[in-house]
Amino acid sequence: MIPFNKQHLTGKEIQYIEEAVHSGKIAGNGSFTEKCHNFFEKKYGFKKCFLTTSCTDALEMTAILMDLKQGDEVIMPSYTFVSTANAFVLRGAKIVFVDSCPNNPNLDYTLLEGLINSKTKAIVVVHYAGLACDMDAIMSIADKHKLFVVEDAAQAVDSYYKGKPLGGIGHFGTFSFHETKNVSCGEGGMLVVNDEKFCSRAEIIWEKGTNRTAFFRGEIDEYGWVDIGSSFLPSEITAAFLLAQLESLDKIQDVRKRIWTNYYDEFENMEEDLDVRLPFTTNYATNNAQMFYLICSSKEKRLGLISALKKERIASAFHYLPLHKSPFYQKKHDGRNLPNCENFSNCLIRLPLYFSLSIDDQLKIIEVVKSYVK
Repeated sequence: MIPFNKQHLTGKEIQYIEEAVHSGKIAGNGSFTEKCHNFFEKKYGFKKCFLTTSCTDALEMTAILMDLKQGDEVIMPSYTFVSTANAFVLRGAKIVFVDSCPNNPNLDYTLLEGLINSKTKAIVVVHYAGLACDMDAIMSIADKHKLFVVEDAAQAVDSYYKGKPLGGIGHFGTFSFHETKNVSCGEGGMLVVNDEKFCSRAEIIWEKGTNRTAFFRGEIDEYGWVDIGSSFLPSEITAAFLLAQLESLDKIQDVRKRIWTNYYDEFENMEEDLDVRLPFTTNYATNNAQMFYLICSSKEKRLGLISALKKERIASAFHYLPLHKSPFYQKKHDGRNLPNCENFSNCLIRLPLYFSLSIDDQLKIIEVVKSYVK
C-alpha cells in the first residue's frame, strides 16, 4: 500500500529524547523547548514563540489574549478544521463564516467588510496548503476596523508572503506539528506573538496562569496564580523530537518541494485534457509543499478517483467538510450560501506526499490519476 502520509525520521529523534530523559527534566519549558523557540525566533524573526501541545492550544491562547467575551464575533473561513472555530467558541464568541476564493480554498478577503460590525473582534485567516492569503489586503481591513488578525498557519511552516514568513504578519500566528505536517512531533503546535505588548501575558497563560517562568528566571521571589491560563506547554520529550526535525527542515523542504513539483509538472502538461484543476499558485507567495491536491469537476468524479486509486493500493484523502453546515453549527449560521467552500469540500482530493515517497511510487500515482481523469 502506498500510504497517504508517512512520518519522516531524521535520525536524531531518539538521541535527543534520551538526552532529555537523562537530563532529569522531562516536564515542559526546559532546554529543548528553549532551543525550539530560538530556532523559530532566529530563522524567521518571530517576536516571541511558545511551543504548545497542539495548534488547537495555540489558537485557544490567542482567544484568551484577545479577551474574547460572550457575543463577540470572529470571522473565519468555513473551509477549515474544526479547531480553528472551537478555540473561539470556547470563549463564547460567535463565528461568522466567510466563503473561499473561487480559485483556491483561502478566504475571500473581498467579502470581509460586508461581515464586519460593532461586535466583530477578530479575523482568523487560514493559509490553506501553506499558500498565503492576501495579507496586505487583510491587514489593511483589520487596521481600518481596529480588529485582531490571527494567522492559522497550521500548514504553513516555512512559507512566505512577499518575503515575510507566514505566522509573523498578523497579531498572532499558530502552527501545527501534527504527524501530517512537514516537520512534526506526533502532536504539537506553537503560538507566535508578534505584538510585544502581549508577550508577558502570553507567558503567564502558557504556564497555567502563573508567573512561574519569571520565578525560574530569578525575576521574582515566588510565583502565584495571576491570570487565567492552562497547561499549554508540551513535555521536553516532545520538544526534543521536534528539535531533531527542525534541524533538518531545509533538507525536508527540498525533498517535499521536488515531489510537489513533479506532480505539478506532470499534470500541467495535460491540464487541458484532464478533468481536474491544479493547485492555485501566485507570485506573491511561496509554496512549502505541505500537500498536493487536485480539484475534480464533481463530487462523483472525486469519489471515483479515490476508488480508482484504492484499487491500485494507493491511499488518498478528501479534506474539510464545511463548518457552516456542520451538525453543531448549522443552526447558528446566518444562512448565507458559501458555494466556493462547498465546491472545495465536494471536489478536492489530496495525493500522497511525504519525504520517503519514491519516484516509482509517485509515477504510479500519476499514471492512475491520468488514466482515470482523462
